[in-house]
Amino acid sequence: MTEFHHVSVLLQEAVDGLNIRPDGIYLDGTLGGAGHSREIVRRLTTGRLICVDRDPMALEAAKDRLAPWYEHVALIHGNFSDLDGILDRLQIPAVDGMLFDLGVSSPQLDEAGRGFSYMADAPLDMRMDPGDRVTAREIVNNWPQDELRRILYAYGEERFAPQIAAAIVRRRAEQPIETTLELVDVIRSGMPAKALREKQHPAKRSFQAIRIAVNDELSAVDRMMQAAPGRLRPGGRLAVITFHSLEDRIVKAAMAQAAKGCTCPPEFPVCVCGKKPQIRLVTHKPILASEEELEQNPRARSAKLRVAEKL
Repeated sequence: MTEFHHVSVLLQEAVDGLNIRPDGIYLDGTLGGAGHSREIVRRLTTGRLICVDRDPMALEAAKDRLAPWYEHVALIHGNFSDLDGILDRLQIPAVDGMLFDLGVSSPQLDEAGRGFSYMADAPLDMRMDPGDRVTAREIVNNWPQDELRRILYAYGEERFAPQIAAAIVRRRAEQPIETTLELVDVIRSGMPAKALREKQHPAKRSFQAIRIAVNDELSAVDRMMQAAPGRLRPGGRLAVITFHSLEDRIVKAAMAQAAKGCTCPPEFPVCVCGKKPQIRLVTHKPILASEEELEQNPRARSAKLRVAEKL
């Protein structure tokens, strides 16, 4: 098994964005390789850090990574979409800061047996939490063609979604598609020759789409963003790192709405909804990785950091 090692993206920018108080309570909703968590907990004296991850491997690895500060840390197996439930169970009404790094951890991509990668052969899985029911194999072999086409287009922004969905259905009618490289072969068969010559791997967008569907990622981000402002103390910060336009759109829109407050139609002369702004935007434009970071970690190229503060 690959050691759970992950290079945290926008590390200093994200942690600095939290404006950490040494006695505060913070939540890292995407523990991963514990890089962000370690940087947060180093800045605490009497404070507390809640580390959440869907992946048991990440939680197990964090026991060693965070060992020097363990009295300040709580490791929670869960989904950040259940933010309210997690904090309620810990009897914490509000925290001083939250960080969410929405990227897939490097070990999940690099551990071939988990089925995330289109570069190595493995059973079709792609579950961030191995205890979840839906796998990539289930989606590829059993979901209707129209639904396959929808997720490939909506989640992968794959322009050849109809052809790829049709190719999947044709192949699975002959025999089930069992492995990642079998799926890559099917995806290639549904694409025109010109597309296969593009620089980007032909299966990249489709694998992204299926992974998002397996893990219900976009719905999870939306639920988290709706809950987060209400669980911050005044002056508390929310920092979110996204890696593709679908996530960033959700985060940007949710922050904008929470900063606006009022949901009345523009033509109303006065506000009748009574909703007040919950946050202020600390970053009006996202923070991007520096050239120095990109040289060390090319996976940071698409990362965007947005930060907001509770009013």
